[in-house]
Parts: sequence; structure tokens; C-alpha cells
Amino acid sequence: MADMNDVLHLTADEARAFASDVFAAHGVPRRDADTTARCLVRADLRGVETHGIVRMPGYLDRIERGLVDPAPELAPRRVAPAVAHLDGMNGLGFVVATRATEEAMAIAREAGTGLVGVSRSTHFGMAATYLLQAVEAGFAALVFTNASPAMPPWGGRREMLGTSPFGAAFPNPGGQPFILDMAPSVAARGKIRKALREGREIPEGYALDADGRPTTDPEKALQGVVLPIGGAKGAGLSMLMDLLCGVLTGAAFAGHVGDQYKAFDRPQNVGHFILVIRPDLFLPAGGVAERMAELVATVRANPTAEGFDEILMPGEPESRTETRRLSEGIPYRRADLEPVIERARGKGVTFPG
Repeated sequence: MADMNDVLHLTADEARAFASDVFAAHGVPRRDADTTARCLVRADLRGVETHGIVRMPGYLDRIERGLVDPAPELAPRRVAPAVAHLDGMNGLGFVVATRATEEAMAIAREAGTGLVGVSRSTHFGMAATYLLQAVEAGFAALVFTNASPAMPPWGGRREMLGTSPFGAAFPNPGGQPFILDMAPSVAARGKIRKALREGREIPEGYALDADGRPTTDPEKALQGVVLPIGGAKGAGLSMLMDLLCGVLTGAAFAGHVGDQYKAFDRPQNVGHFILVIRPDLFLPAGGVAERMAELVATVRANPTAEGFDEILMPGEPESRTETRRLSEGIPYRRADLEPVIERARGKGVTFPG
């Protein structure tokens, strides 16, 4: 661990142990605290700091308010031969989504595909966490969630749709897997919150203010709406997430998912939709692996456009960041961690810095 210019570095083990201890001190069973810590630190390792341990105060606050159950009894219920429903019981989304992915994989081992629909969950962090969970076990996967209102339907100016990620993964036993984790918005609100914390403007095209006017002020952006990628296309993708994760599962939808930072009168009732696919359904596993290797090689061999030195697979920049941070440590701005450190201190948990 090193400290330089307001930035300190923690090893992944230090960050996970600290986060787990803080959640455990708030009544989360140690196994679930470990799961939550692992999910948060995986985001930090991959450079997705907007979904890492800096967000812990928001989750802890909702536990203390009784809006998140720190110890839900999760019991997936089979509703068809290859489909299960999971009532998240207002538990931490990390724990709920990890359990749902485990169940989807168990079903897929038997049936070839496994689908789990989840209701009454909460914010589950980085969607790639569960894509990686599946891909590292040898499966392809689709992982969707809906989210609290942040984006208008195309042509509107009032928030209704969430920045609900579209996640997809495909294994590659010989190299870099395909990991696509994308929000249907130009930028997630987490990036705007980060800009506000750091006192800098956001790029044009990220958001509108409360009056529907373009803004580069992150504070005004958080009072307004973020904008969809590709106009109507991004808004349509977000609506699809609401259909699959909300309408289909029994979770909230159409603007009724509770905002983690604003809705303190009720649980969030987030919905997830997790589909896991065994890759040897149509061809032998070895044949699929060979074809995947060919696809990756063909992608990489494409002539590069001006300004590019190489062509990367989706998820590869984050994978490289993870490799580097596992070796060098995870950089954190002390100012960003102060709210977490304060919460830890109040529970008698020592920060490793």
C-alpha cells in the first residue's frame, strides 16, 4: 500500500476484507458480506469505480433504514423445467444476483439453458460481475436489470426509464472472453456523480437539466435526465430491460423502481433477468472453442482505423486493468473513501490505510 498525492493503493485482498467487515458490522451474514465485497472490489479492479466500494454508504444507509434486508432467506422456485423465479426479499442485489446466477447455471447444466427472473431485489452493481461468474464457469450468458428512473422515453424530457444495462458474455477457453456490459444511456449516473465529487464538468450530450436543456453541470444533470445512446434506439433498449426485468418478473417498472438515493419510503423492487446458456448445445464444446478463437483472431486482424493501434474485444480493456491492479493495487482517492471510512469507524472497523 502506498500513499501519494491524495491517492492510496489497496490490494484487492485489503479492499475486500475491509468492505466485508463493514457489511458484517451492519448485520450482513459473513458469507453474504464476502459476496458483496467481492462484487464491489471486482468493479474497482476492472476500473469501474462508479460501482465499487465508494458506493457503500448508499447500501449501508438503506440497511439502517430497514429498506434492505441484510439477511434474506433466498429460495429460487422452479416455474418451468428450465426456468426459476427468485424473490429477492429486498436483499442486497449483489447477493440476490449471485444466487440467481448460481441457480441459472445449475439449471443449464441439466437443461442446456437456465433462466431466472428476479423480483424484489436492489441495485446489483456492475452487470459484468455476473457475466464473469457465468463465463468463468464455462457458460454464455445474458444479464439484464432494470433501474430507477433516470432517462426519458424518446421525445420526452421527464425521467422514466432506467440506465438499465444490457450484459452479454461468451466464453473463450483459449483467451479473451466476450464481455459486453453497456448502459443504454450515453453515460451512467455514477459517472456524473463522480464528476460532481471531483468538481469537474461533464461532456456535452450526457444529460439535460430539470428544464430539458443540455447541461455540462453535473449537479444540474443529476436534477434532470441522462440521454440515451443512439436516440430512440437506446431508449428502446431501456424499455426492453423494463419489460423483461419488471413486467415479466413482477418487479417494479415504468418509472416505479425506487431510487437508491432518493426513495426512502419503500424498497426499490428492482428486477433482474438472467439467462445462462451451455455452449455445447449445437456443436461439441471443442468445436465451439475453435470457432470462438477464429472469431477473435479475425476481429483482431481487421485493419486499424486512424487513431487506433489495435482492436480489442469487448471487456478486454477492463480485463487488462484488472490484471494491472491485481499486481499494482487499486488506486482510491482518499476524499472519495472518507464517507466509507467514517461509516467503518462508527462500527469499530479499521480502515487499512
